[in-house]
Amino acid sequence: MKKIATLALALSAAVLAAPASAQSFQKPEDAIKYRKSVMTLQAAHVSALGAMANGRVPYDAQAAVRHADVLAMISTLPWSAFAVAGSDKGETRAKPEVWTEQAKFKAASDKLQAETAKLAAAAKTGNLDNIKAAFGPTAGTCKACHDDFQKN
Repeated sequence: MKKIATLALALSAAVLAAPASAQSFQKPEDAIKYRKSVMTLQAAHVSALGAMANGRVPYDAQAAVRHADVLAMISTLPWSAFAVAGSDKGETRAKPEVWTEQAKFKAASDKLQAETAKLAAAAKTGNLDNIKAAFGPTAGTCKACHDDFQKN
């Protein structure tokens, strides 16, 4: 049931992906909620792949491809919601550096998208060792961005 719920959320994100990137959020709170939702989905898919890569759950090649593909797609989503005026205030864990170091933040988002694309390609090989090799850099990119741009 948990897998179905996660997949349903991912599919919802996929359906909304195109309009969300171009949409104008009605309120800064809407942009914050959107960012949080995307980050929650990312965490779920990274966790699922990490569990396989680390041997905590049995490797399932088809599930790995699904998780990696969803992760690659949703890695493109949250960035436009950081550009919303006023979304630096309120219930956000984003540090001020998101807005004061925009070039560094953009580079971090670009790196995440590149690493998740590599992870998706590795998953398609059906080889767990390839996934393990690509997972480390992807997870490291997530951590680096959180270290630099997320309040604890």
